[in-house]
Amino acid sequence: MEYKTNINFRKEVLTKLLNEVILHENEIIDALYYDFKKPAFEAVLTETSYVISELKDTIKNLTKWAKPRRVFPSILNFPSKDYIYKEPYGKVLIISPWNYPFQLALCPLISAFAAGNQVVLKPSELTPKTSEIIAKIIAKVFHKNQVSVKEGGIEVSQQLLSERWDYIFFTGSVAVGKIVAKAAAENLTPVTLELGGKNPCIIDETANLKLAAKRIVWGKFMNAGQTCIAPDYILIQKNMKSHFVDYLKEEITKAYGENPKDSADFARIINTKNCQRLISMIDSEKVIFGGQTDIKNCYIAPTLIAENSLETEVMKDEIFGPILPILTYEKETEIEAIISKYEKPLALYIFTENRVFSKQMIQKYSFGGGCVNDTMVHFSNKRLPFGGVGHSGIGAYHGILSFDSFSHKKSILKKSNFLDLPFRYAPYSDKLATIKKIVNWL
Repeated sequence: MEYKTNINFRKEVLTKLLNEVILHENEIIDALYYDFKKPAFEAVLTETSYVISELKDTIKNLTKWAKPRRVFPSILNFPSKDYIYKEPYGKVLIISPWNYPFQLALCPLISAFAAGNQVVLKPSELTPKTSEIIAKIIAKVFHKNQVSVKEGGIEVSQQLLSERWDYIFFTGSVAVGKIVAKAAAENLTPVTLELGGKNPCIIDETANLKLAAKRIVWGKFMNAGQTCIAPDYILIQKNMKSHFVDYLKEEITKAYGENPKDSADFARIINTKNCQRLISMIDSEKVIFGGQTDIKNCYIAPTLIAENSLETEVMKDEIFGPILPILTYEKETEIEAIISKYEKPLALYIFTENRVFSKQMIQKYSFGGGCVNDTMVHFSNKRLPFGGVGHSGIGAYHGILSFDSFSHKKSILKKSNFLDLPFRYAPYSDKLATIKKIVNWL
């Protein structure tokens, strides 16, 4: 198991993986289109180029990340040298989702292997072509004792979760996340859970409405809304709603044409089951734009809904599709009443030119991460941790944080033998008062 201790060996293998991803990039793009008509531009932007960038960054920095880090010692242990060593957990299970099936499978895998772990990857059965090419690439690069791929449906996931692992990394729904956490708890296995939630998008009276509409349309309808950090619903000042809706309609038409079904830039819903789930959320009387569906072809048009209730189907849970409810508020207390109804979201977005307002929103609400005056782009910065809080997830990753997530931090103190202070040893008799003074001083 040379990769567990040899950093250069890990870098060599990751370089092979980089070359294979570049070599097969067109096949990956074709597979993503086959599985749910993901546009080539989105496939490159959010899948292949992201993985390539992650590989280059990891290869470049791995030696530095893996190096033992010296920390300042405690005077109580004088003289000593103190270090944090990073070692692999051991056997890691990664269960990846279907919405970004290449990126969200490969990125945690890269970091888990870079940290020296043995990895088993379970890709989604809902994107079979993408899972097939992932398995093909992995088999060419890794020995099966280093990284292996287990394809299959729910029964394969259940069988894998019944085994004992040293770490589990799961990306998917809250409901399945609870199942994973329960299985992990049986063996006290640490987990990272990347889940989701109802992500608010707040727009105040100072916002640049036209630019906000453009950025929200991009973030919401990319991947046909099947993104865990996509805006889930709009909260906008009541007197601005009409103008904003006009801008949204204009931007949707600019992006996808008069008939988005004919657009090469608009993906499809992953399957008929999810398509039917989304169709059940659309109240035709509240549709102010879009609303067209074709369940046979897993198509739902970019749809705007004028919403005034939190009890409707579209407001009960995370939407995860191209439906955007628009709610209004007049006072900040109304924002709080709406957001606090739901579990902590994975993302929150604020459109405003008022720095005091944005600061208040950021400090007031607990959420995984987000943006001021944009959507989703915080994900692209590897120096920012990505993860949820509460029901939207446990743990975070990206960049060095990914390497650290898959590494146990082992504390080591190296004590010198040239001096051995007798104070700590029994008998303690008259030392109690002195030790209190020393500890209080420290």
